[in-house]
Amino acid sequence: MRLFRLQEPPWDHWLLIRRNRKDHADKACYVTFGPMETTLADLVRVAGRRWAVEECFEIAKQECGLADCEVRSWHGWYRHVTLSMLALGFLAAMRLRLNAARGAPAAGHSSRLPTACRRSATSLPPSRGSVHPGSP
Repeated sequence: MRLFRLQEPPWDHWLLIRRNRKDHADKACYVTFGPMETTLADLVRVAGRRWAVEECFEIAKQECGLADCEVRSWHGWYRHVTLSMLALGFLAAMRLRLNAARGAPAAGHSSRLPTACRRSATSLPPSRGSVHPGSP
């Protein structure tokens, strides 16, 4: 549903309401903002990706110390977040490579990695060194 606000073209606001497939009484609402020609399918696709992003941040908080920063400056916060997310990407890539070298399916914490994190790890270039099954 289009929201009537004082937006200048080419931008617009919409209210997107999602109903749970299993429990039709459960609804989630999103206020979206984007170009006027954005389709409903695009809005739904982007809203659906939100959960994978939130899962990546939750895992980064638990495994990479994303939540362990006492912010004193914007530069410090930016560096901490960047390094934490880089560490998460590195760990995801190493888990996938080690599990592939062992011939084993994803195990342990790597099974908690959302599809978005696993997909980004598989898009990394191959490592120069060989990975041995017994290596950490």
